[in-house]
Amino acid sequence: MTKQYLKDNSVEFEYLDVDLSSTGEKEQARQKILSKGGSLSYPTTIVDDNKVITGFRKDLLKEALQL
Repeated sequence: MTKQYLKDNSVEFEYLDVDLSSTGEKEQARQKILSKGGSLSYPTTIVDDNKVITGFRKDLLKEALQL
């Protein structure tokens, strides 16, 4: 749902499918999320390498992305 919402609003993004990632990629994603104060729940969206949004939160995405 998050990816589709971003696509529908023409937001450029990069994503990592954690389930299909290597162990190293998973650990790197885990460390990045935790270092930003997030929790290990997916989907997790990091906006501008700063704001962490856990789960599909249309309201928070809209605010963070100024849509």
